[in-house]
Amino acid sequence: MSPYALSMLMSSLAMGTIITLSSTHWFLAWMGLEINTLAIIPLMTKMHHPRATESATKYFLTQATASALLLFSAAMNAWMTGEWTITNMNSYTPTTILTIALAIKLGIAPFHLWLPDVLQGLDMMTCLVLSTWQKLAPMALLILTSHQLNTNLLTLMALASAITGGWGALNQTQMRKIMAYSSIAHLGWMTLVISFAPGLALLNLMIYLLMTSSMFMMLMTLNATNMNKLSISWLKTPTLAASMMAGLLSLGGLPPLSGFLPKWLILQEMTKHHLGALSAVMAMSALLSLFFYLRLSYMISMTSPPNISNANLAWRNKNNLSLINPILIVLSTMLMPIMPMLLT
Repeated sequence: MSPYALSMLMSSLAMGTIITLSSTHWFLAWMGLEINTLAIIPLMTKMHHPRATESATKYFLTQATASALLLFSAAMNAWMTGEWTITNMNSYTPTTILTIALAIKLGIAPFHLWLPDVLQGLDMMTCLVLSTWQKLAPMALLILTSHQLNTNLLTLMALASAITGGWGALNQTQMRKIMAYSSIAHLGWMTLVISFAPGLALLNLMIYLLMTSSMFMMLMTLNATNMNKLSISWLKTPTLAASMMAGLLSLGGLPPLSGFLPKWLILQEMTKHHLGALSAVMAMSALLSLFFYLRLSYMISMTSPPNISNANLAWRNKNNLSLINPILIVLSTMLMPIMPMLLT
């Protein structure tokens, strides 16, 4: 792709998200989401592969459906209240339609089926953008309207996402599909707490963005797209393999890594609202996710492939690590231990 076209698409992607983040009018928010969708589709098809075309088509159809539902809910709310303001949605039907539209946009269960298939057909950099940057605008709208949305519906979708995200990745061997189900599970935790403490949902989103960005950057450096390639990564870069093991355990939410912090705070918030049974189910669903993260950690650190590469000095990696990789690795694993220092 031409550098000029790439710069135009990336600036359009950034502009669409910024328009949605800074808008107070539903039409402006919808316009930002549309710019965002239209800017990423050429980035998806730059590989010129049938799987990439299929992924772009699936993504366009799902996002177009979600945008139509969002505009319909905003128009219905304007007809009922006479206002297009984002924070003024008091009617039951528009808020329910809006919740479904944003769930489709984000890939929250039971509207998650497009996400693993779309990610599997893309290259790693586009997967990184789709799993991180593309979550910002819909999640911002969800946080802005969280006090008016149906809490029971959000809780049901959160439970479904956490269980589906853990269950769906158990039999996967492709790293992109595993990261897609990881995204679904993390979105479940954000959706659960968004009605009770939007600030916690925002913290969870920030830590999720750090952990996912760090994981995709490491996968791109190792050129690992499935579990078999992951198992020989220690031959190329032992340090990066150890860092990836820590990143995977952080995604699973093991203490004292960064991923444990949002889960701990969310469970604490749920128990404050006397939702002990719900907290117990969410904690058990996190064990499903933890199982496949531990399986990946075991494969990357404690197994050796049946045929070790015959190349001379296979452990020497010619790729130069960018400066952002170590920073992301430290933040995605060490944020919880240094959090008291940051707060003081």
